[in-house]
Amino acid sequence: MFAKAFRVKSNTVIKGSDRRRLRSDVSAAFPSLSAEDLNELIPNKEELNIVKIYAHKGDAVILYVLHKNPIFFHLEKRLFPSVYTLWRYPTMLPAFVTWPPVLQKLTGGADLMLPGVVVAADGLPEVEQGDCCAITLVMNRAPVAVGTAAVSSAEMRNSGMKGRGVNILHTYMDQLWAFGDKSHPPVMPVTNSPAQVEGEECEEEEQEVKDSSDPAPVETSCQNMQELRLDEHEVLKEEEVVEDTNKEEDSRSPQEQMDELLLQCFLHALKTKVKKSQLPLLTSNFLRNHMVSCCPKGKYLEIKKSSYKKLSKFLQCMQKDHSLIQVKELSKGVESIVDVDWRNPVLCSFSIPEDFEPEKKSEEGSGASEVLYQHPEITPLYGVTARLEPLFQDAQKKKGTPLKATEVRNIITEYVKTNDLVHETNKNYVNINPTLCDCLLEKSEYQEVERLKWDELFSRTLIRMQACHEVLLPGQPPLVKKGQMEPIDITVASRGSNKKVTIIKNLEAFGLDPAVVADTLQHQVQASCVLQDSPGVKNRVLVQIQGNQVQQVGKLLLDRYKIPRKYVQGLDKAPKPGKKK
Repeated sequence: MFAKAFRVKSNTVIKGSDRRRLRSDVSAAFPSLSAEDLNELIPNKEELNIVKIYAHKGDAVILYVLHKNPIFFHLEKRLFPSVYTLWRYPTMLPAFVTWPPVLQKLTGGADLMLPGVVVAADGLPEVEQGDCCAITLVMNRAPVAVGTAAVSSAEMRNSGMKGRGVNILHTYMDQLWAFGDKSHPPVMPVTNSPAQVEGEECEEEEQEVKDSSDPAPVETSCQNMQELRLDEHEVLKEEEVVEDTNKEEDSRSPQEQMDELLLQCFLHALKTKVKKSQLPLLTSNFLRNHMVSCCPKGKYLEIKKSSYKKLSKFLQCMQKDHSLIQVKELSKGVESIVDVDWRNPVLCSFSIPEDFEPEKKSEEGSGASEVLYQHPEITPLYGVTARLEPLFQDAQKKKGTPLKATEVRNIITEYVKTNDLVHETNKNYVNINPTLCDCLLEKSEYQEVERLKWDELFSRTLIRMQACHEVLLPGQPPLVKKGQMEPIDITVASRGSNKKVTIIKNLEAFGLDPAVVADTLQHQVQASCVLQDSPGVKNRVLVQIQGNQVQQVGKLLLDRYKIPRKYVQGLDKAPKPGKKK
C-alpha cells in the first residue's frame, strides 16, 4: 500500500468535533484500548493533524498525525493503526509471527504467505477473514506490519498452512513509516524463543504421529517448517543481491538518474509512439504526449533536475551527438522534430523495460495532452505580518509564515481561550486585550471598542494578513507565492485593417504548455496561431490566434482542462450568438 511514495493533498489541524469522532471510532474499532489509552493516543490539547494523501495507485487515504508521527490511517471506511501506535500498544491487534528475512519481502509490497508463519506453542491467533491483524518477528514482540486476514484461522489450519495468510497494508520501513520520525521498533522479548517453539511443536507432533490415525496435517506442518528453514539462506542471498543493486543505484547522483530516465523515455517514445506520418512534430507535444506516457510508474520526468535543464538542449544533444533526430524551427520560437533516424544503432538496440506497464489507450482525436493534463490545486493562504506577529507568537508562527484560513481560526481561538478573553455573559463576544487592540483595532477605535464578535475577530485578522496562495501541480512539490493567484487572461485586440486577434496569457502558472494549447486551438478553429514572448514577464509565452476566439478558448480551458471559471479572465468578450466573429 505504501511501498512507493505518495502525494500529499492537504495537511490541516483537526477540529474539535473531528477529534471526538476519531476517539469514538478508535474505541469502537479497537475495544481492547482503555479510556486512559485513548486519552494518550488522542489528547485533547495537543496538536493533531489530518493529512489527506493519494497512494501511488491512486487510493485516497486519510492520515491522523500526532507529534509528526502517523498514528492511524483511514482506508475504504476502515481505521488501521500504524506501527508507531502498535509499538506503544502491541496487544491491540492479534499478531502472526514470521522470520526476519520475510520482512524485506513485505516492505517491498508482498503479502504474508502461510508457509512463512511461525506457529507458536499456543497456536494461531483467532481471526476471521478481513480482520485487522499485526505481524511480528521471532524473538521480538514489537509489530512490524499491519494488514487484513486473507482467510480465517480455521481455514488456515484446514489448508495445511498453505496459500495467502495476510494482505499487507503498511510495514516498518515503508513510505508511511518514513512520513514519521523514522524511529526503529523497540525490543519486546517473547516468552518462548523460536528454537523452543519449534522444538516443542516437533516433539508434540512426533507423539501425535505415533498415536494419530491421520498424520497428514502434522506431516505437512513439519514439512513446511523444514522448508522454511532451508529457504532462509536463499532468501538472505536474494536480499544481499537486492541490497547491492540498491547501493549501485544510490551511488549515482539524482542528476545522473534523471539523465538516464530522460534518455530511456526518449528512446521508448521514438520506438513505440512516434510514426513517420506524425512528422513534423512539435517538441512540446513530443514531450507531453509521448515521452511522459513512457515514464515508469512512480517516476516523473523533471528536466530541470537533469544536467540538460531544458528540453531544447537535450534534443540538440540527441541530434548532434547521436544523430537520432533532426530539429528545426519551422515558426518563430517554436521547434519541431522533422526527421527521425529509425535505423540508428542506439534506437534499434533499445528494448522496452520489463517493468513498464502501458497505460490504456484513449480515443483518437481526443488529444493525449488533455488526457494527461491535471489542473493544479490552488489553496488560498494568509501570511503573518509584522503587525500581527505578537498575536501568533504563542503558536510559534513568525513573520511571513503562510497559513490556511482554518489554521488562522484555530490559532486565534486557542489564543482567546488561553488568555480567558471570552465575554463572561455573552459567549458570542471576545474581550479586547492590549495585544488584540494593537493588532486589530484602528487608532480611532482604541477607546471605543471593548469587545468584538467572533466572526469580526476572524475577518479583521485575515484582512490584515498578507495574501498568498499555494499551487500544487501533479508530480511537483507545492509552490507558495505571495499575492492572489493570477488568472489566465484572455483579451481581444485589433491589428491593422481592423483585424482582430485573441491573446491568451499566464498559461504556465496552471501547468499548461502554450505550444500545446496553440496547437490544439489551431486544429479546432482552423486559424493562424503563433507564440510570442510575454512583454514585461520573464520566461512567459503568450498565445495569439487570429479572430475573436474567446468562446473556443473558454470551452478548451473550462471543459477540457477543467480550469475553475474564477481563474479565467475575459470570457465576457466572447461574441454574442447570431453575430459574426
